[in-house]
Amino acid sequence: MTPEPARTSDSAAASGTARPLDPARALDVDALIDDPKTRIVVCCGSGGVGKTTTAAAIGLRAAERGRKVVVLTIDPARRLAQSMGIDRLDNVPRRVKDVEGEGDGELHAMMLDMKRTFDEIVEAHADKERAAAILANPFYQSLSAGFAGTQEYMAMEKLGQLRSRDEWDLIVVDTPPSRSALDFLDAPKRLGSFLDGKLIRLLMAPAKVGGRAGMKFLNVGMSMMTGALGKLLGGPLLRDVQTFVAAMDTMFGGFRTRADATYRLLQAPGTAFVVVASPERDALREAAYFVERLAADDMPLAGLVLNRVHGSGAAHLSAERALAAAENLEESRIVDQGDGKVGDRNSPDNLLSSETSQPSEASQPSETSVPSEAPHESDASVEQLTAGLLRLHAERMRLLAREQRTRDRFTALHPEVAVAEVAALPGDVHDLAGLRAIGDRLAG
Repeated sequence: MTPEPARTSDSAAASGTARPLDPARALDVDALIDDPKTRIVVCCGSGGVGKTTTAAAIGLRAAERGRKVVVLTIDPARRLAQSMGIDRLDNVPRRVKDVEGEGDGELHAMMLDMKRTFDEIVEAHADKERAAAILANPFYQSLSAGFAGTQEYMAMEKLGQLRSRDEWDLIVVDTPPSRSALDFLDAPKRLGSFLDGKLIRLLMAPAKVGGRAGMKFLNVGMSMMTGALGKLLGGPLLRDVQTFVAAMDTMFGGFRTRADATYRLLQAPGTAFVVVASPERDALREAAYFVERLAADDMPLAGLVLNRVHGSGAAHLSAERALAAAENLEESRIVDQGDGKVGDRNSPDNLLSSETSQPSEASQPSETSVPSEAPHESDASVEQLTAGLLRLHAERMRLLAREQRTRDRFTALHPEVAVAEVAALPGDVHDLAGLRAIGDRLAG
């Protein structure tokens, strides 16, 4: 037998009378974006939970409340450009038109171009001749286009660039889509460590020694390593790597320095992390893990946005009552055989009796039988439709119950985290009006 506390909790959840969030734990999005001390908002979470839409909605709402905002997205689907009415998004912030509201608020949007951002770093920190050699190097081209962690590192580089320009008083970042949200924090340091690591320094050593002495050092000190790399990568690729390393000699220390500087920027009081999740077990498990990681790294967490939360306009009707009503309707159509019911009309005895007692009925005009049967058929159709709707409602109430239990587990584990629930929209967001609707739901 189910214990009483669990049965009571399940009954309350299934009834649709979901317990509202404690106002003390509700995330006040307007207070966050209205605070002039808030300079960076980072939207993060697992894939497919609505980070891009949330970032765009926060940016639009802040702009229409008077902030000068730029939204940086790393979403390859380019949904942000479509929803903001921009023909294209690239590595240059573009102003969004039709932003409403009072004041001098502005909204700009851009999409990270990973390779172009890497190229800009090379051009800014190397002389013209060396920059041209680096940009033309095959290994560099592969590294800048798809090396693990490059996208996350370049997102942080771009964030640092935008912050240093001081043209916007609020930067909203849509973090890269990845298998794990933690990649956003880990990858920049990993790539910075790689570019400033022991392997790179070993590959750099022959170029620093120079000439025959350098080759002798390479042959004696690294013959085993280069032999293995040569067999694994091929001679031409290994030469490309060594040429790239030699050209980048003066820049490697800067990668780790900038990665560390941006990491400190993420820890600064003017930064606020907003974890985005859907009311599903896996998404909230990832969100809980991310919340714990942010706390461990002293990252400022504003709260959790619980996206695409379902509701019902008939929440007082529980799943159990809806199913019982549906079963009653369906049973009445089968069991009740009185007074012209469907089961009575279609029974073999009734058909036989009609044929023997009224042999001339077949010759009667068809119109004479329609008025007596049509109301019964209409009643049956209404009952069948109503039973189907009741079952759909029961499924919706069960979904609400699952979402509430999942939310309650998260809030029980992390009672310190403020939460904003965003009701699901009937369709996809594809314009500014849709983003405003999301913003209204974010603000509660």
